[in-house]
Amino acid sequence: MTGKPDPSQKFVGIQISPISFLDEGVEAVLDTLQNRVGVNVLMLGTVSWLGLKTGRSISWQLDGWPDHGVPEPFAMTGGAYFDPDPAYYGGTFMKDYRTRDPQFDGKDILKMVLPAAHARGMKVYIELMEPFFKYTGHGSVNTVDIPNLAQAMEIDIFGRIGSDPSTSHPGYRNWILSMIEDQVRNHPIDGVMWCNERNSPLDTLIQGGAPGDFSSHARREAMERGIDVEACRKALLNLYDFMQEAKAGKSFADGAFITFLRTLLANPEALIWERFWLERNKDLDRELYGLVKWCKPSLPFGLNVWNRNHFNIFRKAQWPWEEQTLYADWVKPITYQHQAGEVFAKELGFFQKTILRDFSPDEATAVLYRLLGLKEAPYASVIQTGMDPDTYVEGQCADAVRGVNGKAKVFMGIGVDAPRTRADQAQCTPDIAYRSVMATYRAGGDGIVLAPNYASMKLTNLDGVAKALTELGLK
Repeated sequence: MTGKPDPSQKFVGIQISPISFLDEGVEAVLDTLQNRVGVNVLMLGTVSWLGLKTGRSISWQLDGWPDHGVPEPFAMTGGAYFDPDPAYYGGTFMKDYRTRDPQFDGKDILKMVLPAAHARGMKVYIELMEPFFKYTGHGSVNTVDIPNLAQAMEIDIFGRIGSDPSTSHPGYRNWILSMIEDQVRNHPIDGVMWCNERNSPLDTLIQGGAPGDFSSHARREAMERGIDVEACRKALLNLYDFMQEAKAGKSFADGAFITFLRTLLANPEALIWERFWLERNKDLDRELYGLVKWCKPSLPFGLNVWNRNHFNIFRKAQWPWEEQTLYADWVKPITYQHQAGEVFAKELGFFQKTILRDFSPDEATAVLYRLLGLKEAPYASVIQTGMDPDTYVEGQCADAVRGVNGKAKVFMGIGVDAPRTRADQAQCTPDIAYRSVMATYRAGGDGIVLAPNYASMKLTNLDGVAKALTELGLK
């Protein structure tokens, strides 16, 4: 960065769940965020069955409660926290999905927040993430009371009903489109942030699962593209068998990695299915971008981009930044620095049980760091130290800025008290928050999004953000 950022282009967002506005009051929350922190954009979770998106802290047992809000668990049921307009849902079975949370009876979060935020000159984006249901590590509700949803699930290679709805199922896909069109048309929102965190067939195999989607709808789409579905399924079965053998410790004459390549090359149809799945997954992003632009051409549409895309060699190859500029006005790379060491270690763990089984953790980490362009703590300490804002956040921001090549803005996802999963995991501090903001602007980023949820953030850590924004002339 050669100079301070332009205050007229300021974008300081924060992801926030509806419950915070009930717990603390709309004006009190806006006062805190605008005056104490320097936020000017709210990324408001409006539809989810995940506590990380619409609830309170999901890691309070490890992290304790923050210094604001209500210090007790929120037994949310999930759903829509605005009033869906029935006129938009004729093409889906998901017509009645408004939350049953008694705290929100008679309350529409968009009608509560939009007027108050706009009166202060603050913008409000809706924030949505797929999967919406039963997502490990995201505080999922136990029961989703939507009739017929179970019949819209993916089907795996063995013909079993999976755990996620099929995005090829017209009733489910139409619901996503309808739910977003409803909000875009009926409310004066200022933008949309969409996050797509589905595992591909190859992801699922490496993680030890049985991939899909072989539902009738996905099969039909594949056949329309000239794909031999049964050949692809058999190829994936062969790869599944290899992964299970590798996990079980079977000895391979040429080692696990070479045997993986041999099995993959002998079953090229598996890559055909991976490519088909990937394009249909991206199609959903593209459709949503087009939908928003058709309804309101000037409304910004951005992508909240999974950190696994820069921790996984296959995903990094599959999701190039410049391609995403074809269907996004801006991107938000997720770089939750204090949490990132555990995320990387988890990703490495999947590889170490299968294709990189013959490498020590240190050897595998060194190879992956080099391939992924990471310069972080060694494997033995990366969970405890996290990743350094001056290398990790700055490096990922520079990669994204270079990748979008001026065709989209880059708003870095800065982690503030992202949920921990183990007691020895690195914790956020005011200094980490401060240095993450400074690193973003040094690398040429256009703004920041504080994440993943205000409800779990300590105000003392947000003070580190405020300090950086003050020094940058943005507060």
